[in-house]
Amino acid sequence: MKIAMLQMNSRDNKLRNLDRIEALFRTHITPGEVDLVAAPEYATFLGGTQEAQWDAAESLPDGEAYRALQSLARSYRTTFHAGSMLEIADGRYYNTSITFGPDGTEIARYRKIHLFDVETPSGHVFRESDVIDRGDRVTGYTIADRRAGCAICYDLRFAELFLAHMRDGCDLIVLPAAFNMETGKDHWECMLRTRAIETQAYVIAPAQIGLHAEPAGERACFGNSMVIDPWGTVIARASAQPGVTFAELDFAYLDRVRSTLPSNTHHVMA
Repeated sequence: MKIAMLQMNSRDNKLRNLDRIEALFRTHITPGEVDLVAAPEYATFLGGTQEAQWDAAESLPDGEAYRALQSLARSYRTTFHAGSMLEIADGRYYNTSITFGPDGTEIARYRKIHLFDVETPSGHVFRESDVIDRGDRVTGYTIADRRAGCAICYDLRFAELFLAHMRDGCDLIVLPAAFNMETGKDHWECMLRTRAIETQAYVIAPAQIGLHAEPAGERACFGNSMVIDPWGTVIARASAQPGVTFAELDFAYLDRVRSTLPSNTHHVMA
Protein backbone atom coordinates (compact mmCIF):
# COMPACT_ATOMS: atom_id res chain seq x y z
CA MET A 1 0.00 0.00 0.00
CA LYS A 2 1.44 3.37 -1.02
CA ILE A 3 0.73 6.18 1.42
CA ALA A 4 1.53 9.89 1.56
CA MET A 5 1.71 12.16 4.60
CA LEU A 6 1.12 15.91 4.36
CA GLN A 7 3.28 17.89 6.80
CA MET A 8 1.85 21.40 7.19
CA ASN A 9 2.22 24.75 8.90
CA SER A 10 -1.48 25.55 9.18
CA ARG A 11 -2.58 28.92 10.55
CA ASP A 12 -5.83 30.59 11.62
CA ASN A 13 -6.93 31.18 8.01
CA LYS A 14 -9.11 28.44 6.55
CA LEU A 15 -8.93 29.50 2.92
CA ARG A 16 -5.13 29.78 3.05
CA ASN A 17 -4.85 26.31 4.58
CA LEU A 18 -7.19 24.77 2.00
CA ASP A 19 -5.11 26.36 -0.75
CA ARG A 20 -1.95 24.81 0.76
CA ILE A 21 -3.53 21.36 0.95
CA GLU A 22 -4.68 21.60 -2.65
CA ALA A 23 -1.19 22.74 -3.72
CA LEU A 24 0.43 19.76 -1.97
CA PHE A 25 -1.89 17.41 -3.83
CA ARG A 26 -1.35 19.16 -7.16
CA THR A 27 2.43 19.17 -6.80
CA HIS A 28 3.04 15.72 -5.31
CA ILE A 29 0.07 13.36 -5.76
CA THR A 30 -0.63 11.59 -9.05
CA PRO A 31 -4.30 10.64 -9.41
CA GLY A 32 -4.90 6.96 -8.83
CA GLU A 33 -1.33 6.17 -7.74
CA VAL A 34 -1.53 6.71 -3.95
CA ASP A 35 -3.76 4.49 -1.83
CA LEU A 36 -3.93 6.71 1.26
CA VAL A 37 -3.16 10.39 1.88
CA ALA A 38 -3.11 11.60 5.49
CA ALA A 39 -3.09 15.23 6.68
CA PRO A 40 -2.20 16.57 10.16
CA GLU A 41 -4.40 17.62 13.08
CA TYR A 42 -6.25 20.92 12.62
CA ALA A 43 -5.18 20.92 8.97
CA THR A 44 -7.87 23.42 7.96
CA PHE A 45 -7.55 25.83 10.92
CA LEU A 46 -4.95 25.94 13.68
CA GLY A 47 -4.63 28.44 16.53
CA GLY A 48 -6.28 31.82 16.85
CA THR A 49 -8.67 32.94 19.56
CA GLN A 50 -11.36 30.75 21.03
CA GLU A 51 -13.96 32.77 19.13
CA ALA A 52 -12.06 32.43 15.85
CA GLN A 53 -11.85 28.66 16.29
CA TRP A 54 -15.57 28.42 16.96
CA ASP A 55 -16.28 30.60 13.92
CA ALA A 56 -14.17 28.23 11.80
CA ALA A 57 -16.11 25.16 12.95
CA GLU A 58 -18.31 23.48 10.36
CA SER A 59 -21.58 21.60 10.50
CA LEU A 60 -20.73 18.44 8.59
CA PRO A 61 -21.15 17.61 5.75
CA ASP A 62 -22.13 21.15 4.75
CA GLY A 63 -18.91 23.11 5.38
CA GLU A 64 -16.56 24.53 2.77
CA ALA A 65 -13.54 22.65 4.13
CA TYR A 66 -15.45 19.35 4.18
CA ARG A 67 -16.52 19.81 0.57
CA ALA A 68 -13.04 20.88 -0.58
CA LEU A 69 -11.31 17.89 1.04
CA GLN A 70 -13.98 15.51 -0.22
CA SER A 71 -13.40 16.84 -3.73
CA LEU A 72 -9.65 16.17 -3.45
CA ALA A 73 -10.25 12.54 -2.51
CA ARG A 74 -12.56 12.13 -5.48
CA SER A 75 -10.37 14.01 -7.96
CA TYR A 76 -7.18 12.14 -7.01
CA ARG A 77 -8.95 8.77 -6.57
CA THR A 78 -7.42 8.17 -3.16
CA THR A 79 -8.57 7.48 0.37
CA PHE A 80 -8.01 10.79 2.17
CA HIS A 81 -7.65 10.74 5.96
CA ALA A 82 -8.12 14.49 6.11
CA GLY A 83 -6.31 15.26 9.36
CA SER A 84 -8.83 16.93 11.62
CA MET A 85 -11.08 19.96 11.54
CA LEU A 86 -13.31 21.86 13.94
CA GLU A 87 -16.84 20.49 13.87
CA ILE A 88 -20.03 21.92 15.41
CA ALA A 89 -22.88 19.50 16.13
CA ASP A 90 -25.89 20.05 18.40
CA GLY A 91 -24.29 23.14 19.90
CA ARG A 92 -21.04 21.33 20.79
CA TYR A 93 -17.61 21.64 19.22
CA TYR A 94 -15.30 18.75 18.38
CA ASN A 95 -11.83 18.10 16.94
CA THR A 96 -12.90 15.71 14.21
CA SER A 97 -11.10 13.51 11.70
CA ILE A 98 -12.96 12.76 8.48
CA THR A 99 -11.84 10.04 6.09
CA PHE A 100 -13.09 9.99 2.51
CA GLY A 101 -12.95 7.05 0.14
CA PRO A 102 -11.64 7.40 -3.44
CA ASP A 103 -15.15 8.22 -4.66
CA GLY A 104 -15.55 11.00 -2.07
CA THR A 105 -17.82 9.00 0.23
CA GLU A 106 -17.26 9.63 3.94
CA ILE A 107 -16.09 6.32 5.40
CA ALA A 108 -15.13 7.40 8.94
CA ARG A 109 -15.72 10.26 11.37
CA TYR A 110 -13.70 10.28 14.58
CA ARG A 111 -13.98 12.87 17.36
CA LYS A 112 -10.85 13.21 19.48
CA ILE A 113 -11.34 11.45 22.81
CA HIS A 114 -8.41 12.68 24.93
CA LEU A 115 -8.15 16.48 25.23
CA PHE A 116 -4.87 18.30 25.78
CA ASP A 117 -5.35 20.06 29.14
CA VAL A 118 -1.73 20.46 30.26
CA GLU A 119 0.72 22.90 31.81
CA THR A 120 4.16 22.23 30.37
CA PRO A 121 7.35 22.38 32.47
CA SER A 122 8.01 25.87 31.07
CA GLY A 123 4.60 27.07 32.27
CA HIS A 124 2.78 27.13 28.93
CA VAL A 125 -0.86 26.26 29.61
CA PHE A 126 -3.00 24.38 27.07
CA ARG A 127 -6.70 23.78 27.67
CA GLU A 128 -8.23 22.15 24.65
CA SER A 129 -11.40 21.54 26.66
CA ASP A 130 -12.01 25.31 26.72
CA VAL A 131 -12.66 25.10 22.98
CA ILE A 132 -14.00 21.61 22.24
CA ASP A 133 -15.82 18.66 23.78
CA ARG A 134 -14.40 15.16 23.71
CA GLY A 135 -15.64 12.31 21.59
CA ASP A 136 -16.59 8.96 23.05
CA ARG A 137 -16.36 6.42 20.22
CA VAL A 138 -13.46 4.28 18.98
CA THR A 139 -13.54 4.55 15.20
CA GLY A 140 -11.98 2.71 12.27
CA TYR A 141 -12.46 2.02 8.58
CA THR A 142 -11.46 -0.48 5.91
CA ILE A 143 -9.01 0.28 3.11
CA ALA A 144 -7.85 -2.34 0.58
CA ASP A 145 -9.21 -5.13 2.83
CA ARG A 146 -7.11 -3.85 5.76
CA ARG A 147 -8.51 -2.28 8.91
CA ALA A 148 -7.36 1.23 9.88
CA GLY A 149 -7.82 2.84 13.30
CA CYS A 150 -8.27 6.54 14.06
CA ALA A 151 -6.50 8.59 16.74
CA ILE A 152 -5.51 12.26 17.11
CA CYS A 153 -2.38 13.76 18.71
CA TYR A 154 -2.77 13.59 22.53
CA ASP A 155 -4.55 10.23 22.13
CA LEU A 156 -1.02 8.89 21.59
CA ARG A 157 -0.43 8.87 25.35
CA PHE A 158 -3.30 6.48 26.06
CA ALA A 159 -2.42 2.89 25.23
CA GLU A 160 -5.96 1.66 25.85
CA LEU A 161 -7.21 3.34 22.67
CA PHE A 162 -4.50 1.68 20.58
CA LEU A 163 -5.16 -1.68 22.20
CA ALA A 164 -8.84 -1.26 21.30
CA HIS A 165 -7.73 -0.82 17.69
CA MET A 166 -5.52 -3.91 18.02
CA ARG A 167 -8.51 -5.94 19.24
CA ASP A 168 -10.52 -4.59 16.30
CA GLY A 169 -7.94 -6.16 13.97
CA CYS A 170 -6.33 -2.93 12.78
CA ASP A 171 -3.25 -3.26 10.57
CA LEU A 172 -2.61 0.48 10.49
CA ILE A 173 -3.41 3.35 12.82
CA VAL A 174 -3.48 6.95 11.57
CA LEU A 175 -2.62 9.68 14.09
CA PRO A 176 -2.83 13.27 12.76
CA ALA A 177 -1.03 15.58 15.20
CA ALA A 178 0.03 19.10 16.11
CA PHE A 179 2.47 17.92 18.77
CA ASN A 180 4.00 20.58 20.99
CA MET A 181 7.72 21.23 20.47
CA GLU A 182 8.52 21.04 24.18
CA THR A 183 7.13 17.54 24.67
CA GLY A 184 7.66 16.38 21.09
CA LYS A 185 11.44 16.45 21.23
CA ASP A 186 11.40 13.95 24.12
CA HIS A 187 8.24 11.88 23.67
CA TRP A 188 6.98 11.89 20.06
CA GLU A 189 9.15 9.25 18.43
CA CYS A 190 9.47 6.91 21.40
CA MET A 191 5.70 6.81 21.94
CA LEU A 192 4.95 6.29 18.26
CA ARG A 193 7.39 3.39 18.16
CA THR A 194 5.89 1.93 21.34
CA ARG A 195 2.35 2.07 19.95
CA ALA A 196 3.49 0.32 16.75
CA ILE A 197 5.30 -2.39 18.70
CA GLU A 198 2.49 -3.08 21.15
CA THR A 199 -0.20 -3.24 18.42
CA GLN A 200 2.05 -4.83 15.76
CA ALA A 201 0.56 -2.35 13.31
CA TYR A 202 1.83 0.42 11.05
CA VAL A 203 1.47 3.83 12.72
CA ILE A 204 1.12 6.78 10.36
CA ALA A 205 1.62 10.17 12.02
CA PRO A 206 1.30 13.30 9.82
CA ALA A 207 2.12 16.39 11.84
CA GLN A 208 2.10 20.17 11.96
CA ILE A 209 5.46 21.96 11.95
CA GLY A 210 6.54 25.50 12.79
CA LEU A 211 4.84 28.41 14.51
CA HIS A 212 1.20 29.42 14.71
CA ALA A 213 -0.52 32.17 16.67
CA GLU A 214 -2.39 31.61 19.92
CA PRO A 215 -3.84 34.17 22.39
CA ALA A 216 -0.88 33.64 24.75
CA GLY A 217 1.68 34.02 21.94
CA GLU A 218 3.16 31.85 19.25
CA ARG A 219 3.32 28.08 19.67
CA ALA A 220 5.82 25.80 17.95
CA CYS A 221 4.83 22.38 16.61
CA PHE A 222 7.44 19.63 16.48
CA GLY A 223 6.85 18.25 12.98
CA ASN A 224 8.76 15.01 12.34
CA SER A 225 5.85 13.33 10.57
CA MET A 226 6.73 9.66 10.41
CA VAL A 227 5.65 6.13 9.60
CA ILE A 228 6.55 3.30 11.99
CA ASP A 229 6.43 -0.35 10.98
CA PRO A 230 5.07 -3.20 13.18
CA TRP A 231 8.57 -3.97 14.51
CA GLY A 232 8.93 -0.37 15.73
CA THR A 233 11.28 0.83 13.00
CA VAL A 234 10.90 4.33 11.55
CA ILE A 235 10.53 3.72 7.80
CA ALA A 236 9.73 7.29 6.74
CA ARG A 237 10.31 10.71 8.30
CA ALA A 238 9.52 14.17 6.95
CA SER A 239 12.15 16.87 6.59
CA ALA A 240 11.99 19.98 8.78
CA GLN A 241 9.56 21.85 6.54
CA PRO A 242 6.06 21.53 5.09
CA GLY A 243 5.79 18.96 2.32
CA VAL A 244 4.81 15.41 1.40
CA THR A 245 6.48 12.20 2.57
CA PHE A 246 5.77 8.82 0.94
CA ALA A 247 6.01 5.29 2.33
CA GLU A 248 5.12 1.75 1.31
CA LEU A 249 3.26 -0.46 3.80
CA ASP A 250 4.23 -4.13 3.40
CA PHE A 251 1.48 -6.25 4.87
CA ALA A 252 3.30 -9.50 4.13
CA TYR A 253 6.00 -8.19 6.49
CA LEU A 254 3.33 -7.29 9.06
CA ASP A 255 1.97 -10.82 8.89
CA ARG A 256 5.47 -12.26 9.40
CA VAL A 257 6.04 -10.08 12.47
CA ARG A 258 2.76 -11.25 13.99
CA SER A 259 3.56 -14.87 13.19
CA THR A 260 7.10 -14.73 14.58
CA LEU A 261 6.12 -12.87 17.76
CA PRO A 262 2.38 -13.45 18.25
CA SER A 263 1.98 -11.11 21.23
CA ASN A 264 -1.38 -9.85 19.95
CA THR A 265 -2.80 -13.29 20.79
CA HIS A 266 -1.30 -13.41 24.30
CA HIS A 267 -3.32 -10.69 26.04
CA VAL A 268 -4.97 -12.05 29.19
CA MET A 269 -6.39 -8.81 30.62
CA ALA A 270 -9.40 -6.97 29.22
